[in-house]
Amino acid sequence: MARLNYFQGLCLFWALLGIGSRILMGVFQQRWIAWEMERAYGPQKPGWLFFVSLAGWGVIAYTWYAVFTTDIAYDWILAVFVSFTGVKIFILLFRYDKFRFFLSGMLSDRKKMLWLNVSVLLFSLACVGMALFVY
Repeated sequence: MARLNYFQGLCLFWALLGIGSRILMGVFQQRWIAWEMERAYGPQKPGWLFFVSLAGWGVIAYTWYAVFTTDIAYDWILAVFVSFTGVKIFILLFRYDKFRFFLSGMLSDRKKMLWLNVSVLLFSLACVGMALFVY
């Protein structure tokens, strides 16, 4: 069995996260929305947010480190996508109320949720494809 390189593993992890969260959202529906708004992203900024954000910045940094220290074709493409998560991290840390407002609007609008879910699923499938055929 072949070993996964970092970029394949990251693609598959990201795809699993995207597909898994969409399945859970579909199964639990209103309970998922309540959990997100009341527990995961409650009215007060949760304490875990800082540590998860720090881990996110670590993934971004390590991904770029891997781009410059490994010889894997097209690795920079995934590094750019991973870097976009920095925007969400920044907003969660420094504009938490605006994030909750955005999240509330997204979760309460079926059409927006459909677009989000389709987008996440397509991106997740693209990640699987990149893991299998690019990296």
